[in-house]
Amino acid sequence: MKTGITDPEGENIRKTLTLLGYSVSSVSVGKVYRIGFEGKKEDVEQMATKLLANPIIHDFAIRDYDAR
Repeated sequence: MKTGITDPEGENIRKTLTLLGYSVSSVSVGKVYRIGFEGKKEDVEQMATKLLANPIIHDFAIRDYDAR
């Protein structure tokens, strides 16, 4: 999540963990997409900006994963 954007789910988890006795200063909740794809990195970036992430409020990173 970009700076300044609230993460209500993460904040609720942080509060609950604190109530359970854990010393937690922050929690953020995110999504991971693993897509099998053979093509250009630019195409994957377009997938992310057009469908998978809202670039106004989300940061995203594209990484190569071993497709096992």
